[in-house]
Amino acid sequence: MRCSDGHYYVVKFRNNPQHLRVLANEFLATRLAERAGLPVPETEVIEVGEWLIGHSADLNIQLANGTVPCQAGLQFGSRYVVNPLDGQVVDYLPVEVLDRVRNLESFAGMLALDKWTGNANGRQAAFWRKTRDRKYTAAFIDQGYCFNAGEWTFPDYPLRGVYPRNEVYLGVRGWESFEPWLSRIENMEEDLLWQVAGEVPPEWYGGEWEDLEKLVCSLLGRRQCVRELIVTFAVSPRRPFPNWAQN
Repeated sequence: MRCSDGHYYVVKFRNNPQHLRVLANEFLATRLAERAGLPVPETEVIEVGEWLIGHSADLNIQLANGTVPCQAGLQFGSRYVVNPLDGQVVDYLPVEVLDRVRNLESFAGMLALDKWTGNANGRQAAFWRKTRDRKYTAAFIDQGYCFNAGEWTFPDYPLRGVYPRNEVYLGVRGWESFEPWLSRIENMEEDLLWQVAGEVPPEWYGGEWEDLEKLVCSLLGRRQCVRELIVTFAVSPRRPFPNWAQN
């Protein structure tokens, strides 16, 4: 959707079939990733009115048994990583092209963020470039299943929250490969987490502030568990870090 600021956004609506809380998850996890210095899209709260929905045939949600109109009100917006008129976006690159991704090392940092936030989904990324640019830039999208989607729990499993191909992790040679992102997560200030949580519209978690409070407290406690969670992935049968001598 093109919004009043002139930018294009991928918009998630409150009555999406996944869960209401995925909007809160998207906002909170993406803002925390941004604070850690990771390449994520800018996020905004997007207000979509009844008139626009009523006059836009595409503003509906397709379900197994039919369609329902999108719900008006405050929605989550993830800015399109590059203006469609200025560049190209793809969600898959063959292995032979990965050397043309200028920030491939950031996959290690995003792994740390996904382990911290308990992402229950596979890691998704968009690769974009300007029209005349040869190299791509990775941007990490779709944080809706962080905090175990609508459950707001942390059932940690080694292969959750990871990118499906080991090639993006070939540059991992030790703990230094996760820097500076890992240290920023471990040392993220408590006040910052509460500030970001306070910016989440109450409509996106049903006004259940106590549940959001518990979620933030869990995140604060998990800051020092991220290395252990990374090690659990490192020693899994997948063996994602072949160039890390310790493994």
